[in-house]
Amino acid sequence: MQASRLSSAPGPIGVFDSGYGGLTVLSQIRALMPQFDYIYLGDNARAPYGNRSFELVYEFTRQAVERLFRMGCHLVILACNTASAKALRTIQQRDLPLIDPNRRVLGVIRPTAECVGLFTHTRHVGILATPGTIRSHTYNLEIAKLFPDIHVEGEACPMWVPLVENREWESPGADYFVKQHLTRLLTTDPLIDAIILGCTHYPLLLPKIRQFTPSGIRLIPQGQYVATSLHTYLGRHPEMMNRITCGASIRFLTTEQPDSFAQSASIFLSHPVIAEHVTL
Repeated sequence: MQASRLSSAPGPIGVFDSGYGGLTVLSQIRALMPQFDYIYLGDNARAPYGNRSFELVYEFTRQAVERLFRMGCHLVILACNTASAKALRTIQQRDLPLIDPNRRVLGVIRPTAECVGLFTHTRHVGILATPGTIRSHTYNLEIAKLFPDIHVEGEACPMWVPLVENREWESPGADYFVKQHLTRLLTTDPLIDAIILGCTHYPLLLPKIRQFTPSGIRLIPQGQYVATSLHTYLGRHPEMMNRITCGASIRFLTTEQPDSFAQSASIFLSHPVIAEHVTL
């Protein structure tokens, strides 16, 4: 894709996730900045991304970003930790200069890492995330840059995204898998006093996570911090803000069946959703 093929007219903010999880980030962004237009794209047909290779996650994410660019977005948020861990840097450094150096793709890991120092007294932090995010060590690296005194322990939770994608987050099966991984994480490092929910699907499991988390441990979902970081970013970059349309609208796109997506998205967002099918 070349910049000459893309429209220079202002457009919506694009928000991408492998499935439904990014809706938890989108809802927080819209609550803080309701005036903007948004396009949400979920690659539900190929979800989950957590166990896929770096190469596949990069390819899928690049396809989604290019699609959102063609739909007029100048700014795309990767509201997916696995995509942020495995694809963001390559897209920023290799693809954007060729596609259009004035467009931006931002992730969710850096904004989360920036806030974690506020929430730990022991300086021991846990990460609950997909296997791909944990294997990438991206959180460890980002937190070490900002807070070299913080020890980070990660726990891969391969079943948590499928539980959410299949609307099983309130089931007894969810109890088993949530308790299993929390116990494992806190046994590995009993000094942990703050846990990052390093997947945007996980806020749907918060009631279960709180149930099995000892009191005194701070749980850190990402949506609020990503939204605040984006708001700050746009304040620092008025040239980008001028490329965003302000109609307070939102479109929902999915690579899966739109009716199924709309039903689940309506549960995530607590309001009716109309979705459109898209191919990448």
